[in-house]
Amino acid sequence: MSTQFSSSLTASFRSHVCGALRADNVGSQVKLSGWVQNWRDHGGVIFIDLRDRYGLTQVVFNPENAADAHELAHMLRSEFVVQVEGEVVTRPDGTVNANMATGEIEVLVAQVKILNKSETPPFSIDDTREVGENVRLQYRYLDLRRQPLQEAMIVRHKVTKLIRDYLDKQNFLEIETPVLTKSTPEGARDYLVPSRTNPGSFFALPQSPQLFKQLLMVAGFDRYFQIVKCFRDEDLRADRQPEFTQIDMELAFVEADDIINLVEGMIALIFKELKDFDSVLPYTRITYQDALDNYGLDAPDIRFDMHLVDLCRVFAETSFKVFRSVLDKKGIIKGLNLKGGASLSRREIDDLLEVVKIYGAKGLAWIKVNEDGWQSPIVKFFEESEVEALGQAMAAEAGDLLLFVADKAEITNESLGRLRLHLGTKMGLIDEDKLSFCWVVDFPMFAWDAQEKRHTAIHHPFTAPLDEDLDKLETEPLAVKAKAYDLVLNGVEVGGGSIRIHDAEIQTKVFNLLNIEADEAQEKFGFLLDALGFGAPPHGGIAFGLDRLMMLLLKRQSIREVIAFPKTQKATCLLSGAPNTVSPRQLRDLSIKKA
Repeated sequence: MSTQFSSSLTASFRSHVCGALRADNVGSQVKLSGWVQNWRDHGGVIFIDLRDRYGLTQVVFNPENAADAHELAHMLRSEFVVQVEGEVVTRPDGTVNANMATGEIEVLVAQVKILNKSETPPFSIDDTREVGENVRLQYRYLDLRRQPLQEAMIVRHKVTKLIRDYLDKQNFLEIETPVLTKSTPEGARDYLVPSRTNPGSFFALPQSPQLFKQLLMVAGFDRYFQIVKCFRDEDLRADRQPEFTQIDMELAFVEADDIINLVEGMIALIFKELKDFDSVLPYTRITYQDALDNYGLDAPDIRFDMHLVDLCRVFAETSFKVFRSVLDKKGIIKGLNLKGGASLSRREIDDLLEVVKIYGAKGLAWIKVNEDGWQSPIVKFFEESEVEALGQAMAAEAGDLLLFVADKAEITNESLGRLRLHLGTKMGLIDEDKLSFCWVVDFPMFAWDAQEKRHTAIHHPFTAPLDEDLDKLETEPLAVKAKAYDLVLNGVEVGGGSIRIHDAEIQTKVFNLLNIEADEAQEKFGFLLDALGFGAPPHGGIAFGLDRLMMLLLKRQSIREVIAFPKTQKATCLLSGAPNTVSPRQLRDLSIKKA
C-alpha cells in the first residue's frame, strides 16, 4: 500500500515518498522530493534514482516528453535536493529491478525543480565500501543518509515504541527524573557541572536515575519507567559511550521473579516483532558461581558448549612445580578441551598464549591428544595417575587439544573464559545467527578490594541481600548473596537489576560494611535514608542499555553504529568539536577563574 501525505504543507512538496510507489499506481500523477542518489545517461534519456528515508524511485527525463525538464536534469549532481512531478509508468520489459521495492515502475518526469544544490560529498552515500570512521563521524549528517545508519535509527524508534506500548499496558508511568543532580561518587567518575548561582558547588550528570526511581516507589508510583540519558566519565570501549541511553524501570510490591517474568515478555516481544524470533520462555537461569565455574565470566555465551574444567583435584598432590606453586598460593588450575584442536600448528598455539596474556595469565600449557599418545612439553612432569585422571576429567579423545591456565582464580577464569570465546569464533563453534538469552542470578553482595582494604558492592549499595543471608551481613559479608539479576545475550550483558533495600536499618548496615560512615552516608544519601523511614514498600528494578541492545539486535560491531551522534573513543565529537574551551568570562561567571 502506498504512503500518501494528507498534510497540505507536506503535499506541497510530495504526494508520495520515494519508497511508496507500486504497480497499482501506474497512470497516477505524482510529486516526489528527495536527494539524487545517482545519475545515468542512456542514449540521451537520463535516469536518476531519487532517495529519501523511505526508499528509492527511478525517475526518467525523456527529451521527447519534457524538453525543459530534460535540459535541467543535466545540471543535477549527486546529493542535490530536487522535486519532480510526473506520471507513474511501468518499466519496459527486461528492466524490472526485483531488488528494489519500487522496481516495477518509474516516474516519467514532466517538471523538475532544484530545491538545493550540494557540494561533492567526502564519500559516496550509496557506496558500500568502508569509509574511515573519523571521516564518517566528522560528516555524520551525511553518514546518516546511508542505509545502515538509517536502518539503525528506524529500528531504534520501533524498539522504543514497542517498549513504551508494552509497559503502558502493564500500568507503568513514564516519569522524568532530574539531569542536574548531586554527585555521589561510588562507581565511575561523574560528569560535573559548575553552578553559577552557588559558587564553588557542582551538579553531577546522572550515571543512572537510581535514587530518584527508588523515591518514586516511596511516593506510591508503583510502576515507573523512563528511556533516559545517563552519563559516565570512564575509559571507553566499543560498547561504551560517555552518554548512553538506558531503559530504566522500577516496581513496588514485587520479588525478583516478578521483574524477570515481566522483562522476558518485553524482550521476547522486541525480538519477535523485529527479528521474527520466537523466544523459548523462561530464559535459562545460571548462578553467578556456575557462570564462573563453567564459562569463566559472569556474562556467559551459552551458544556453544565448551566448558572450563576445574583440575585442582586432579593435581592436588602434583609435584609439577608450576602447578604446585599456584595451588600452594591458593590459586586454581583450569582447562579447556578444544575438540579437533590437535590439528593446530605450534605457531597457532603460541598465538593463543598472546590471547590469555591480555587478561593477566603468565602462561598457557597445552597437550595434543594424538592417536599414538600425548604430545606436550609438560606431560613428562605428570605422574601416570595424573595423566589418567586428567584424561577422564577433560573427556580427552584423539584429535583434541587440551589447554590449561594456572593462576589466581580471577585471572584463570577471565583468561580462559576469553580464550573460550576466541576459540569459539576462530574455530567456527558459534552460530552467529543464534540468539541465546540467559539470566545470571545469585551474585555475591560484596567483593574485597585488597588495595583499598575494604568491601565494595558488586552491583550498587542499594541492592538487597537474600533473606536467608541477612544474619551474615556483619559476620560473613563475603558469603552474602544479593537479590540481583543480569540478562545476558550471546555473552553480552544487556541489562541488570536487583531488589532494593527498603529498610533504613539494613541500608545503614550495608553502608557501614562499605566503610561509608554515618556522616558521609547522611551527606551523600541522607534524602534516600530519610525517605526509607516513611513507609517505603518492597521494590526492585532493572535497567537495560538501549545502545547495547540495538548493537546486538542489528549485529553491529560497535554501539557507535546505532547512535545518531556518538562520541569517539576519546569522548570527543568530531562533528561539533566538543568538548571545547570556553571564554574567560564564562569561567569567571562560574567562579572557576578569578577576574
